Amino acid sequence: MTSRSARGALTATVVVALLALTGCTSSGSPFVGDWGTVASGQPSLTISSDGSFSGTDGCNPVEGKGSISGDTFTFGPFASIAKACPGVTPWLNLADTAKVDGGTLVVYRTGGKQVGTLDRR
Repeated sequence: MTSRSARGALTATVVVALLALTGCTSSGSPFVGDWGTVASGQPSLTISSDGSFSGTDGCNPVEGKGSISGDTFTFGPFASIAKACPGVTPWLNLADTAKVDGGTLVVYRTGGKQVGTLDRR
């Protein structure tokens, strides 16, 4: 094998390795990650690159599958347990869509009215 062939083979190997490693990282979507706080009575949410989400509305666990399209995350149906929690306003269960504004997830209900925000953790 010539020096040029060896260099080409090495370059190809490095490119393939980098592409494989890139596939193991997050989608690059600003939605992917952890939002809110883990403090009792406060909403929090984790959004995965495939659109699945899980967390709490501050009282009840929530999970579901949404979709990421451009600058909008659209929530799919929520699976949740509905129990009353005095002193907690469970606004997250009203979520229809969300957008990222800097380090904040801004959550909107159907019709586009903002219902709350979650800061990135």
